Amino acid sequence: MTNEPIAPDAPAGKARTSILVLDDEAIVCKRLKPFFQKAGYEVETFGDSGEALARVRERRFDVVITDLKMEGLDGLAFLGKVKELHKDTDVIVITGFATLETSRESFRKGVFDFVAKPFKLAEILDVVRRVEKERGLTP
Repeated sequence: MTNEPIAPDAPAGKARTSILVLDDEAIVCKRLKPFFQKAGYEVETFGDSGEALARVRERRFDVVITDLKMEGLDGLAFLGKVKELHKDTDVIVITGFATLETSRESFRKGVFDFVAKPFKLAEILDVVRRVEKERGLTP
């Protein structure tokens, strides 16, 4: 992630898309949460996959953004659990360790897209907006 301008404010009256971010790197959550909030999204962040999974069991999110390599439940396993619980939740994987094998496995499990680290905030916002467009979440 690089220094970038603040996300544009969300249009008035727009329904808020809910996003869960899971990354064991605190800086990722620290940057993504205010960025997406400023853009008008409802955001919850987690640094622990167990806590994030417990939250996903409590409620459905429109979008889940997860790191691939983490302690405990890794991103592929988390992706599988999210899809078991909420088939219509779109999952975006962010990683600095993408391989062809993990990419194929992620898409087989239903990932929406991959974003390579380090990423620009605008890149990940573009992917979330594509999710919204494809799901009809935008006016």
